[in-house]
Amino acid sequence: MQQLDPASLAVKIAENSVHLLDVREPFEHAADNLGGQLIPLGELGKRWAEIPLDKPIVVYCKKGIRSIIAIQKLQDRLPQVTWLNLAGGIEAWKKSLP
Repeated sequence: MQQLDPASLAVKIAENSVHLLDVREPFEHAADNLGGQLIPLGELGKRWAEIPLDKPIVVYCKKGIRSIIAIQKLQDRLPQVTWLNLAGGIEAWKKSLP
């Protein structure tokens, strides 16, 4: 699993070269998000087929832990996808970018 730092993610978002997958809970997503698709970690088992497969997918959460768990689960079902973890999660994103 590849780790992606916030600055690299900003470039990929600007290039529209990745999909974003937020695995936090809806209340967390409503308070602050990077966009993309929301599928809470607890729902991945039944909603994984909703994930688009045409680009690499950056998975994020609050601190980068739930996203690692999500990627581990998703790699088994979708091994053809390139999975990227936002290192440090949305907290790192907020701290490192203006």
